[in-house]
Amino acid sequence: MDVTRRFVEKDQLTSIVGAVFGSARRLNTVERLSGGSKKGVYRLTFDDEFTAILYVWNEEENYWPTTQGHAGSGQADPLSDASGSDLFEASHACLNAIGVRTPQVYFFDRSRSHFPADVAVVEDVRGGTLEARLDHDPRSAEPTLVRLSAALQAMRQQRGRRPGKVALVEGLADVQQERSCEQIVLDRAVRDLAEAATRVERLAQVREQLEEKIHELASAVCPRHEYSLIHGELGPDHVLVDEQGNPVIIDIEGTMFFDVEWEHVFLQLRFGEHYRWLQANDLDEQRLQFYALAMYLSLVAGPLRLLDGDFPNREGMMGIAQANIQHTLTFLQRNA
Repeated sequence: MDVTRRFVEKDQLTSIVGAVFGSARRLNTVERLSGGSKKGVYRLTFDDEFTAILYVWNEEENYWPTTQGHAGSGQADPLSDASGSDLFEASHACLNAIGVRTPQVYFFDRSRSHFPADVAVVEDVRGGTLEARLDHDPRSAEPTLVRLSAALQAMRQQRGRRPGKVALVEGLADVQQERSCEQIVLDRAVRDLAEAATRVERLAQVREQLEEKIHELASAVCPRHEYSLIHGELGPDHVLVDEQGNPVIIDIEGTMFFDVEWEHVFLQLRFGEHYRWLQANDLDEQRLQFYALAMYLSLVAGPLRLLDGDFPNREGMMGIAQANIQHTLTFLQRNA
């Protein structure tokens, strides 16, 4: 797909640098970091070797195609795309208030008086990702995993009476979610299956069995009326490590009140054998089963939808889709 995107350049940041650091620092280089699909992430390097990270929320940085008429994908849906400075601001304040480490914010601006988009300048945590540590030296990552488990427990202890993203639960009553988590996941899973089946022949062949299994698993879930604070997409690539070995959680816009089992299905999927450091023993097994199948379908439909656009890391995104096609089929075979 031939799409020309205009990314941030050094000469556009004079006003932001002045607002944050005055004349104390001069910007040397701007490096756009890869991997993000919803906001721009840039490393700023200054003349005194200090570095910071710039977040930019605008359409030029968002690779997700606009979905027309996608029922349930509106702002109130906790599982809808999580992008926006308002979500970041509310989630950052919420996590900091309970002692969960996120990058320190040096500057946050939605006035667009310094740059023609919402922006934040935040701490550059230079210890790399937890994912890289687990790949290269798992033993050195064990203290970080212990601390991450404690952070997850602190989040779990925060309770809400309705599911929803933090910014909406705490602020906009007119868009609050009235459905239960299991109903939200059921609606989403049925949509994801329908979309995935139009793209993947192997899923089309078993679509009827999968839809029956989705409804069967959903019907076994007992009602719940209180929800926990979760990140929603906490893979080891969304955890940085600071100089003291502390976990620093990033990509926090989707932080929400929801069933904690949704978080743990994703944690188990992304952390693999290292999930043992993060696991909880008192989770609802029926929810885990249901949410696992729903998560697999989401991780088929979502990546394939993203690839309709010009997202650059096409091989990696296709790998996610292919892995979760297999997870879906294996789940169906084991639970037939």
